[in-house]
Amino acid sequence: MKFNLASIRILFFCLCMASVGTAAEPVTLRLWANGAPDVTADQDGDTPDLIITKVESDVPTAGVIILPGGGYGGHAMDHEGHQFAAWFESLGVSSAICTYRLRGKGNDGKGYGHPAPMLDAQRAIQTMRTNAQQWNIDPNRIGVIGFSAGGHLCSTVSTQFHDANADANDPIDRVSSRPDFSILCYPVITMDPSFTHGGSRRNLLGKNPDSDLAKSLSNETRVTSQTPPTFLFHTVEDKAVPVQNSLRYFDALIEHGVASELHVFPHGHHGLGLAANTPGASQWPTLCENWLRELGVVTVK
Repeated sequence: MKFNLASIRILFFCLCMASVGTAAEPVTLRLWANGAPDVTADQDGDTPDLIITKVESDVPTAGVIILPGGGYGGHAMDHEGHQFAAWFESLGVSSAICTYRLRGKGNDGKGYGHPAPMLDAQRAIQTMRTNAQQWNIDPNRIGVIGFSAGGHLCSTVSTQFHDANADANDPIDRVSSRPDFSILCYPVITMDPSFTHGGSRRNLLGKNPDSDLAKSLSNETRVTSQTPPTFLFHTVEDKAVPVQNSLRYFDALIEHGVASELHVFPHGHHGLGLAANTPGASQWPTLCENWLRELGVVTVK
């Protein structure tokens, strides 16, 4: 049998698609099957979900938990949620958007502050790891990505872990919540009033938080050698969340020997998402993809 160049290219493409495949329709899963901690109601804001996009593949894929921003008062579900599920799908990575609890408009405007968002994000990582075999995900290649206030939550679960408890009655508590990699996009990092995002601080901690609590969630102070490899991007022009947030966190990562990469672009407003139409900053998805390939998270061609 003879093959010309065109037929070889078609064969190669088919082999790649057989290996990677396409994603199934997203599936929504209740994050806490028996109800989230400290919840007595059953409204939308009381029931955090995972919106799961599983990539069909002959081999286990990496997985990522997506934490949209919104100042701990809402979820930017499109440009910091669904668009990134599609982006990770294009890289052969399965994902789950976590609609973590927040202050929001539910519950007569009262909503949830710390520790509810942290508990939800930790639970999301544990849930993906517990279901790794069923979802065809490598349990050692599960990371997290967060944007703005979701970036703060991402840095929180990257520095404060729920340790595995082999004797736990709940199988999800038998695995660790530590992510294997972390991606922070124009993140809120600190609760220091001098350069935090005021709305995120207020929604997470209340109007007059205890100083020790605020310090415990200033995540530039929580980095250790156990913090996972981290990719950050920010812009100098960001007026909502000062670039100092990323700079301070990056300094802490370097100080503790954590493999990390930071890209600061001169132009671009807050909340860029994929930044497709922003000169300079539009490079960040490709830079992040290259970083993920170096880590062995993305393996498809």
